[in-house]
Amino acid sequence: MRTFGVEEELLIVDPDSGEPLALADALLSGRRMAADDAPDDPRVLHTQDTAVIDDEMGLSAELKLEQIETQTRPCLEYGELLEQIRAGRALADRAARNNKARVAALATSPLGLSSHTTPDPRYAKMLERFGLTAQEQLTCGFHVHTYIESHDEGVAVLDRIRDKLAVLTALSANSPFWNGMQTGFESYRTQAWNRWPTAGPSGIYGTYSAYRRVVARLLDSGVMLDEGMIYFDARLSRNHPTVEVRVADVCLRAEDAALIAVLVRALVETASREWHDGVDPAPVPTVLLRMASWQASSEGLGGELLDFGTFRPARAADVVRSLVDYLAPVLQEQGELALARQGVEDVIARGTGAAEQRRVRERAMAAAEPGDLGFSAVVRHAVDVTMRGALNLSPVDEAPELLRVRQS
Repeated sequence: MRTFGVEEELLIVDPDSGEPLALADALLSGRRMAADDAPDDPRVLHTQDTAVIDDEMGLSAELKLEQIETQTRPCLEYGELLEQIRAGRALADRAARNNKARVAALATSPLGLSSHTTPDPRYAKMLERFGLTAQEQLTCGFHVHTYIESHDEGVAVLDRIRDKLAVLTALSANSPFWNGMQTGFESYRTQAWNRWPTAGPSGIYGTYSAYRRVVARLLDSGVMLDEGMIYFDARLSRNHPTVEVRVADVCLRAEDAALIAVLVRALVETASREWHDGVDPAPVPTVLLRMASWQASSEGLGGELLDFGTFRPARAADVVRSLVDYLAPVLQEQGELALARQGVEDVIARGTGAAEQRRVRERAMAAAEPGDLGFSAVVRHAVDVTMRGALNLSPVDEAPELLRVRQS
C-alpha cells in the first residue's frame, strides 16, 4: 500500500461573530514557514489511553493571515490518517483558543471581510502582480499527497486521473457562500481559485520530460513568480516523491476528508497499474475537463455531473458510485471497499458540507431577528463540526493579548 498524507487549510474565526481573524502569525508563534516550503514531519505520540500531539505537528502559514494550514505525516491506513487529520485540527484550534479565536473547516468565508496578506516578500509580490485575484484569495483547500516510485510513474498517474478529478470536487463541495452572499455554487472556492493563470485541469504529458517542458514554458512566460505557483489540479510535488491532488474543498467533517484521501490513493494506484499494463490515458480534451470541473463546482451532489466515462450529464450520486466501482479492485485489495462505499453513501444521504451550511443558515434565519442573515450561525456550527472527534486538548498557558486585525 502506498503512503498518503494531506494538507488542510482552515479559517481562523471569531467564536461569536464568525468573522475571520488575521491571527495566523500569532497562532504560529515563531515557527511560521511558507506553506510552499517542505512541511515539518508531524507525529502523534501514543500513551496508554490517549494521543498527544508533539511540538513537530505540522502547521504553516498560507497566503492570508485569516487561514492556517495543517499537515499530516505519511500514513498507511484510513484510521491512522483520520487520527492525524483530527490531531492537526486540534493543534490549530488549541493555538487559536489561546488567542481567543477558533478554527473552522470552511472553504470560503460566509461573512464579508477585507482579508490581509501574510507579511512575506513572496506573497507581497503575488499581491502586486495578481491584484484582485490575490487580494480576494481567502480560500481553503484540501490537498492529498500519494507516494510514487519515480517521476515517470507520477506523470503516468497524472495523465490517467485527470478525467476523474471533478468527481472529488463535487464530493468535497463546502463553499456555497462568499463574503456575505449566496453564490449559487456548491464549491465557489473552485471558481475563485481557478482565476489563477495555471489553475485547473491540464493536458496529457506522456513523459516526465514533457511535463518539465510545460512547467518551464510557464515559468519562462514571466507570468508566474516561481514553480510554487504551478497550480494544476494535480501535479508532482516539488519537495516529496508524491502526486499532489488539489481539487477538493477543505471538508467540514474529518471523516469525509479521510474518505477523499482514500479515493485519491486508489486513483493513483489504479492509474499506475493501467500504465504498467499499457492502457493509454483517456484522450479527453482539456476543455471538457474544465466543463466537468465547472459543473461539479456548480452542482455538487445536488444535481447532475458530467460522467467521467461519457462526459454526458448523469445523476451526481450515480457518478460518485461509478467512481467507487471503477476503483473497487484496488479498494478491495487494500481492505477499503466497504469503507469507501459506506462513506460515499453517508455523504450522499446527509449532503456535502455546502448542503449542511445552507441548512444551518435556513434554520438560523427562521429563528433570528429581522436582518440577521444567518452567516454567523453557519460559522459557529462549522467550528463545532470541525472539532468533532478531535483530541480534547486544553489550552496551553495564555499568550499575551494580541491585536486582531479586523475589517476597517
